[in-house]
Amino acid sequence: MNRFVSPSILAADFINLSKEVLNINKSKAGWLHCDVMDGVFVPNLSIGFPVIESLKKNSSKPLDVHLMIVEPEKFIDRFCSIGIDILTVHAEACRHLQRAIQQIKENGTKAGVALNPHTPVETLSEVISEIDFVLIMSVNPGFGGQKFIENTYDKVDKLKKLISLSNSSALIQVDGGIDLTNARKLYDHGVNILVSGTSVFHTADPSKAVNDLLSV
Repeated sequence: MNRFVSPSILAADFINLSKEVLNINKSKAGWLHCDVMDGVFVPNLSIGFPVIESLKKNSSKPLDVHLMIVEPEKFIDRFCSIGIDILTVHAEACRHLQRAIQQIKENGTKAGVALNPHTPVETLSEVISEIDFVLIMSVNPGFGGQKFIENTYDKVDKLKKLISLSNSSALIQVDGGIDLTNARKLYDHGVNILVSGTSVFHTADPSKAVNDLLSV
């Protein structure tokens, strides 16, 4: 099964960001996850264009940018122009979701759609065949270090069924509260991509932490 880890830079030490990126470059991580928050869609603020541009210059891993912002359509072209590889928008934030997906793909960027814990996977039934992956939030978005929501496993099962029935090639990504206690079970349920921040960057050896998540 195609599976890999996308460490979330949100949990990194921003005073030593270049060192943190170097650790991920040396690891077996597949992508580098970048959370962009606006303080409106989620109750927190994070990074924007300048940091994403710097990460693009220094990361050897594809940038996996997750927009947790209102009206993401206004910023899709700008983010894509930086040369990021993957851009995710929230279904809850898009008035015209299909149009936003199309806008991302027209820029030559892979398109993902994220779902908050309360949002059913059936929300994606009309667009599942058009997206490259689905990001299931296993915590309420906005802050790192939260406890994993156990119902996520059932939600992944429902999503996997929807993907199969739609003949979609979308991969499944899960973000929030992921560590060595649940990584194996998520893989077993069919998850392809694990987003992990605290359990990677809040360790003595982030590169080893990534490799451990891959080898459970």
